[in-house]
Amino acid sequence: MSTEERLSRIDDILTRKQPTLQVMLENVHNSQNLSTIIRTSDAVGVLDIFYSSKENETLRIHKTITQGAHRWTYRHRIQDSSTVKFLQQKKKEGFQVIVTHLEERAVSFREVDYTKPTLIVMGNEKEGVSDEVIAEATDVIVIPMQGMVQSLNVSVATALILYEAQRQRENAGLYVTPQISLEKREAIKADWVYRDTIARRSKGQIALEFREELIRFD
Repeated sequence: MSTEERLSRIDDILTRKQPTLQVMLENVHNSQNLSTIIRTSDAVGVLDIFYSSKENETLRIHKTITQGAHRWTYRHRIQDSSTVKFLQQKKKEGFQVIVTHLEERAVSFREVDYTKPTLIVMGNEKEGVSDEVIAEATDVIVIPMQGMVQSLNVSVATALILYEAQRQRENAGLYVTPQISLEKREAIKADWVYRDTIARRSKGQIALEFREELIRFD
């Protein structure tokens, strides 16, 4: 692909990115799941992915899994102690906080209106989401299960929810009209071109993990 074709491709992708559809993973411990979710998030137009880990450590990215999708999204690691304040801030910004959790008030994931500014919160497979996070939920959702097992792998569950969000947003025309201003698209484009150039010239030898942002509330 020529440089002009690649730049045109980036422009096209940015006109379809969905800055008001975001994903947060609480206390992730499996870097392969994170990498898979990054790839799926990019596929549906998600720009920002947030995660926390109990050890407050940055999780590695498996490039064989992301297939480069980590270069077209932004990762933000949240200090574990700042998770609740982060969710409260998101709600102040107008986002609905959709949490996956099996409880009485939970509704099917298909019943949520994902055309609204939405932060989808997923927990880890062992413990799910914390009580503190559930308390901040705008809505609690479940994926209906008809078998003996009552849960899916977190990366599979995230994919199902994201593609329901993609379906609703596509029907609402949100992929046709750019959701990001031209000025911001140009800024993101410049950053992406830099990342892409470094990655291709180094043949993957130079890690771009420094692009991950740490979010904390002191």
